[in-house]
Amino acid sequence: MADAERSQGTAGAGAFGAAAASPRPGLHAARLGLWLIVGLLAIRQVAVVLATPRAQRLTDLETWVGPRGVLHVKGSLYDSSRFTGTPFGGLVLKPLTKAAEDALGWGWTFGTLLLVAALGLIAARALPQPAGRRTSLLAAPVAISLLMLSLPVRDALWLGQTSIIPVLLVLLGCFVVRGRRAGGALIGLAAALQPTMLLFAPLLWCTGRKRAATWTGATFAVCTALAWAALPHDSHTYWVHHMAGVGLGGRADALGNQSLHGALLRFGLTGPLEIALYLALGVVVAVLGAHRAVRYARDGQLLLAVAVTGCAAIAVSPTAWQHQLLWVLLAVVGRAGRRASDRYVWPVAVVLVMTLPARMLLPNMAVMTPLRDNMVLLAALAAATSVPFLSRTSEHYLTPVPTRYATPAPERRRNLPVSFPRRVLTRPNLLLELLGTRVTYAAYQQVRLAATGGTNSGGRVRAERHGHWILSAERFLHIDVEHAVNHAVVKVDWLRDFFDFYYESFHFVVPLTVLGVLYWRRPADYRWARAALGFATLLALAGFWLFPLAPPRLMPTLGVIDTVHGVQDFSKPDYGTLTALTNQYAAMPSLHFGWALWCGLVIAILAPRGWMKALALLHPFLTLSAIIATGNHWVLDAAGGAAVVICGFALAQALRGPRATNGPTGRSAGKRGRGPRSGEATPGAEPERSASGPGRSAPL
Repeated sequence: MADAERSQGTAGAGAFGAAAASPRPGLHAARLGLWLIVGLLAIRQVAVVLATPRAQRLTDLETWVGPRGVLHVKGSLYDSSRFTGTPFGGLVLKPLTKAAEDALGWGWTFGTLLLVAALGLIAARALPQPAGRRTSLLAAPVAISLLMLSLPVRDALWLGQTSIIPVLLVLLGCFVVRGRRAGGALIGLAAALQPTMLLFAPLLWCTGRKRAATWTGATFAVCTALAWAALPHDSHTYWVHHMAGVGLGGRADALGNQSLHGALLRFGLTGPLEIALYLALGVVVAVLGAHRAVRYARDGQLLLAVAVTGCAAIAVSPTAWQHQLLWVLLAVVGRAGRRASDRYVWPVAVVLVMTLPARMLLPNMAVMTPLRDNMVLLAALAAATSVPFLSRTSEHYLTPVPTRYATPAPERRRNLPVSFPRRVLTRPNLLLELLGTRVTYAAYQQVRLAATGGTNSGGRVRAERHGHWILSAERFLHIDVEHAVNHAVVKVDWLRDFFDFYYESFHFVVPLTVLGVLYWRRPADYRWARAALGFATLLALAGFWLFPLAPPRLMPTLGVIDTVHGVQDFSKPDYGTLTALTNQYAAMPSLHFGWALWCGLVIAILAPRGWMKALALLHPFLTLSAIIATGNHWVLDAAGGAAVVICGFALAQALRGPRATNGPTGRSAGKRGRGPRSGEATPGAEPERSASGPGRSAPL
C-alpha cells in the first residue's frame, strides 16, 4: 500500500479548492454554483430537522441521552432494545449525556453537517490519479452535495445517529493521518464503535501496512477490554448473548436492515439453516471483497479499495441499518465499462439507489419485491464482489471506446443562442435507459398526483370550474360532442367494450413498443424520438399543475357515463380527488392522445412503406375516439395533447439538432450502433472526451 499511498498523496491537491493556476471563468462560476448548492442543501437539512416537533426528531438520540434515555437508567444498557451500539460506545456516551441532552437540535444537527462536510472533503481529496483540474476543483462540492442528498445522511440527521463517525474515522486513518500507528488506531477506534470495521485490518496487512493493521487490532482490543472492565454485564450481553449486537434495535427482518442476515430472514429462512447460510455467504463475500480491495489498493485506487471493503462490511454485518450504508455511495468512484456510453451506468445507479426510495426505482410488482426490498444490499454486494471496475493500467481507463457522431449541425443555426451538440449515433446503454425511464415515470406520477392541490374540496371545486370553462369554449366552437358520443357508444355493447379495452390497454404498450423497436433497430432515431416524448411529457406536467381539470365523467351535472369505472356516486365529497394510482383531474392536456399522436408521427416519419404510415396514424384516431367515448377527456384536452407533442418535437429539433440522416438503419444498426473498436478510426466520428480533457479522469 506504500505505492498507493504515495499516489494518493497528491490525489487531489485542489480538492479543497486550491489550484496552481486560477480556473477559467466558466469553471469558476460552476464551482461557486456547486458550493451555493451545498449551502442550500445544508440550510434545508437544518430546517427540516428543526421544523419538526421535538418529539418526532432525533428520536434515536433522545432514547439514548434524553431525560429518560437508556444512558440515564441505572442497570444494563440493553435492558431494552433501544440502544444498539457497542458497550464501548455506551461507555463513551455516558459522560456526555448531559451535554448531549442540552445540545439536542441545533448543536447536534450542525455537528453532523460538519462531519458530512469533512467526509466529502476527504473523499474528494482521495480520488485516484490522474485527476484533472475540473475534477480537483469540483469534486469537493459534488461529493458533499451527494452525501447530503443520500438516504443514510438524511436518516442520520433525522434520527440523531452517530453512524457517520466510524466512516470518517476510517477515512482519516487511511488518507489524512500520516503515521501508521495513528492511522491504525483511528480505524481500531471505528471498529470499537462498529465491529465490522475490523475488515479493514486485512486490507492494511495485505497491502504492506502491517504496523497499521496491528494497531487497528490492538486499539479495538483495548477499547473492548476497557468497556468490558467498566461494563461487564453489558459487554457479556452484547458480545455473548446477542452475538455482537444481533437482535438489538428493530426487527432483523425489517426492510431497513440491508445485510445478508436481514435478506435471508425476509426470504423466510429461520433457525440453524439461516445461520449456516448467512455465515457461509458472509465468509465468501468477505474473502472476495478483501481480495478485490487489495487489488485496487495496489493499483493506486485506495478510495475504491476502502469503499469495496466497506460494502463487504455492510453485507456481512448482522444488522446494517439505513444510516450505516454510506460505503455504497463512496463506491461511485469506481470506473466500469469500456464504452463511453457505458461509463455512467455504475455511478448513476449508485447515486439513484442511495438518494431515492426503492419504490421509485422498481415498479410495485410482486416479481420485483425481492429486488426492491434488498436494493442497497444488492448494490453493496455488486461493489464488493462482481462489478468489473477498470484498472488504471487498462487501455480504457482514460480513453473509453469512442462514441460515433453524425455530421455536425448545419451552419445556418450558428447564430441561435443555444449550442447544438452533434447527433450521437451509437446505441445508449440499455440499463441506463431503463433506470432513467423508471425514475422519470415515478417522478411524473408524483407530480401528477400532487397537481390538484390535495384531497380537499377546494381542489375539486377548482377542477370542476375549469371543466365548465372548457365546456363553454367547446359550445362556442360547436365541438361539444362528448355527451352525444358517450351515450351513442353506451348503447352498443361491443363498441363500448372495444373502446374500454383500447383506453385501458394501449396507453403504455404502444409507446414502449415503439421505443423498444427504435432502440434496437435505429438508435440515432431512438434518441431523437425519446427527447421529443420527454419534452412533451414535461410540458404536460406543467399543464396538470397549472390547470387541474375535471373530465366529462366527473362533471356531476353533465350526465356523461363512466364506461370504464362504472356509475359514480357524486354525493361523496372526496370522489375524484387523489387516488393511489392517478390524479383523475389531470385531464389537460390529454397524454392519452398526446402519446398516441407521438407514436403515430414517429412511425409515419420513419416507416419505409405508405401503408405503415397510414396504419400508424390510425392509432391516435382510435385513441381520440376512446377518450371521448369513455368520458375521460374533452375534445380540447386532445387539442392540448397535440400541442405539447408538437412543442416536444420542436424542442427536440431546437435543442438537440435535426434528426440524424446518416445513422445506421435496419439490421446493421445492431452492430454498427455499438461504435468502433478501440483504436479504429471512424469517418465523421470523434472520440467522446472526458470532462477533464484528454488523459484525465472524469469528474466525481
